[in-house]
Order: sequence, then C-alpha cells, then structure tokens
Amino acid sequence: MTSTVSGTRPANGTGNGAGTAVGPEALVERLRSQANRYHSEHDFHVRMNAGELSPEQIRGWVANRFCYQEAIPRKDAAILLNCPDREVRQRWIRRITDHDGTVTETGTTEGGIEAWLRLGEACGLERAEIEDGRHIVPGVRFAVEAYVTFARTRPWVEAVASSLTELFAPGLMAERLAAFEEHYTWIDRDGLDYFRRRLHQAPRDSEHALEIVEERCRTAEQQDAAVAALAFKNDVLWSMMDAIDRAYPA
Repeated sequence: MTSTVSGTRPANGTGNGAGTAVGPEALVERLRSQANRYHSEHDFHVRMNAGELSPEQIRGWVANRFCYQEAIPRKDAAILLNCPDREVRQRWIRRITDHDGTVTETGTTEGGIEAWLRLGEACGLERAEIEDGRHIVPGVRFAVEAYVTFARTRPWVEAVASSLTELFAPGLMAERLAAFEEHYTWIDRDGLDYFRRRLHQAPRDSEHALEIVEERCRTAEQQDAAVAALAFKNDVLWSMMDAIDRAYPA
C-alpha cells in the first residue's frame, strides 16, 4: 500500500521467492521483516513522538484509536470462535479480559478499554464523546471493521499471525510513553497507564502468537499466508493513520 501522506512504503515482502517451506527461525525472520511497514513509521506518528502535534491532533488520534481498542476483544473472540484447540483458547482468552476487564463478586478489574477512556479524559475529552464515536472518521471505522472481518472469516491461525504486530509494539510503547511525558505535559500522567501496561502485555501476547505460528505453519503456503496476514494488519494500522492524518492536518 502506498501512503499519500508520508511517501511510498517498503514492499510488503510476503513471498519468500523460493516456493518452499523454511525453518522456524527463517519464518520468524520473515515475520520480523515486516517491522519497517509498521505504523510507527507513519509521518503522523513520527511527528507525535517528536512532540509536534497540537492538542486537537492528539485528541483526534485518541478518539479515533478508541474505535480500534474497542474492537480488539471482538477480534479475539472471533479467533476463539474458530479455534478448535482448547489449550490455545485457554491462553488466548486472557486477551479479552485484558481489554474488557473483569467483574467478579469481589470487584471490578480495569481493562485496556477503560484505561484508554481515562487517557481520553486526561487529554480533555469527555467520556461520552469517546464512547459514542462521534469523532471517528470513516477511514478508521472501515479499517477496523476490515480487521475484525479478517479475524472472523480467515483461518484462525492466519488471524493469530495478523496479531503479530505486537512483536513491534513494546519499543513503540516505550517511545510513545517517553514522548508523551516529555512533550505533552498538559496530559495528566495517570492517563498514560494504558501505555505502561502494554510494555509487558505485548511481549507476553506476541510470544504466544509466535509459538502458534511456528508450530502450525509448516508448508510454504501456510507460511506465506501468515506473513501476508501480518502485512494486512500493518496495512490496517497504516490506513488508520492516513485517515487520522487527513482529518487532523497540521
């Protein structure tokens, strides 16, 4: 995919050029090579980490990213629906509670969605205007629903592979947290808890997803499909950034 905002991105590199299966280490190398197409390279994100965005742009990004945050449990529920492996389901379900939170007889545990709402409030948004989606631009909504549809309709292992953008997330989260603390001092620091949580959740989750892909993608066709799924997810995230960038220009 080519961005009209920040130039031409590297080719997606979904084919290995050989038509034969590779070993687990080579497969992981192919998956990790998608890092240069991650949305951290988008101009809007680069400017955000450099402290160059206005409060309006930050609020627009937060409000629109909520569409994605809210969809993550639905995406993971779709993977659970299609996955026949009980052991995989037992571990994967934790992703849903991580984002939705839990309610028990002893109390409520805050999840990622609630943490994102608190980020929005720390940025000056009202909770109601985040939750009702009034700020979400069509391109973001379309990209997010395309991702949920992918997880629901494609083989479950491919949907798992699409989640491997989490391989690239810890570094991004660390940079983003530092950038917000340094450049956007008008944001209440308690509102940045979502980023802090993902510093340990993303590596844990990506390790599990990588185990599944390494174990179950043995043929060249399966491996190409896994890399293509990750490339698709990168395109989803990049398309969201394009849409936000156009809606909130400098």
